[in-house]
Amino acid sequence: MKLVIAYIQPHKLQDVKKALYKAEVHKMSVTNALGCGEQRGYEESYRGVKYEVNLLKKVRIEIAVNEDFMQKTIDAIVEGAHSGTIGDGKIFVLDLVECVRIRTGDKGRAAIG
Repeated sequence: MKLVIAYIQPHKLQDVKKALYKAEVHKMSVTNALGCGEQRGYEESYRGVKYEVNLLKKVRIEIAVNEDFMQKTIDAIVEGAHSGTIGDGKIFVLDLVECVRIRTGDKGRAAIG
């Protein structure tokens, strides 16, 4: 079992969701996030005072998958989020030690679905 975490541009969320559905990955958690990487932010001016904005809006997607869906999930996220510019995002894959479905008590692969 793996936990796939992706940070993407907010305007690419619909494209990523479409690509995931096409890859038969239907379960995910989505949250808003702030962060920066290669973009390093930008400078703005408010009432003549300049300030640096280095935390940019991102979307965090978390998907728990079984081993056989991991590569399909990664490929779908890349397909939907790719624009070829700095700030497209990152994907992290972590080992998932345990998963429990609260409703049924299922554990492991059965709980992920």
